[in-house]
Amino acid sequence: MTTTTVSAPAPLNATGDLLGAALSAAGRGWPVFPLAPRGKRPAIPDWQQRATCDPDRIRRWWRRHPRHNVGIACGPASLLVLDLDAAHGPIPRPWARLGVTHGRDVLAQLAQQAGEPDPVDTFTVATPRAGEHRYFVRPPGSRLRSTVGGRGRGLGWHVDTRGPGALIAAPGSIAIVHGVPVPYAVTWDLPVAVLPGWLVTALTAPPAPPPPAHPPPPLPMTSRRVTAYVQAAVAAECRNVATATEGHRHITVYAAAAALGELHGNGWISAAAITRHLSDAARHHLGVADFDARELSTTIRDGIAAGRDNPRVLTDRPVPRHRRHPGAR
Repeated sequence: MTTTTVSAPAPLNATGDLLGAALSAAGRGWPVFPLAPRGKRPAIPDWQQRATCDPDRIRRWWRRHPRHNVGIACGPASLLVLDLDAAHGPIPRPWARLGVTHGRDVLAQLAQQAGEPDPVDTFTVATPRAGEHRYFVRPPGSRLRSTVGGRGRGLGWHVDTRGPGALIAAPGSIAIVHGVPVPYAVTWDLPVAVLPGWLVTALTAPPAPPPPAHPPPPLPMTSRRVTAYVQAAVAAECRNVATATEGHRHITVYAAAAALGELHGNGWISAAAITRHLSDAARHHLGVADFDARELSTTIRDGIAAGRDNPRVLTDRPVPRHRRHPGAR
């Protein structure tokens, strides 16, 4: 497998030395920022823009707040991280029949179906709840988005991706599991591999078809088709947020806000309406496992901002000839 080495890092640790963990991650070229203590919620606003590899800024942050976990901004770090989770509940029947019990089993099955080796030879971190983060470098020029499970361009059950707009907790960060502090711990300290081509293909949306010679006019904001489309999209994304499981809430809310942000980008729904709908859908998550109103509101805001730069455009469909008025030419 092709690999790339970003720098000679200091040894990563799992001893609770969070400043050391931050400096180690930054030494690999991964911009870092503070997360809430024992959590995954950003502790600062505009974290993507403020994430840094500057050791002086990092020391100032963690000397003021030594218990803050360490976040890595995947976009600025040029990372695509596969987040593979263990089953903590019923396993979907199609996967259960294959003996799958973990996201890494799903990934192995997908690799086998593609005729490719399981992409295991890369920097890998064990997460506190029996999951796994596999780090990959995003190929230059690729347009890869974060995904949740099998939704959209997602890979499958319990296989999430963390790319532009997403964060991960760095090795050495701590979570509380059943009352016990458990670290994110390096299990394979290998060079970070370039994301394999078959995964790039699987995660890349197909190119848009060429425009027709005489394209139909764009739909007006008041079009009934637009109204129905927006209502269906809002209902689907609210359902995804409402049913998100612990450990997936942040990325699910972000992905939902980004998807609806694409509709906001062409004026079909306001940012305030998106925020209201998704906040209502996520209300029952508040106060559960450190998920609070601040994380919810900032995640929705960041998702909308990412989506509005890629507006989703529908066009009027031409009226079939057999449905035109008999007198029309």
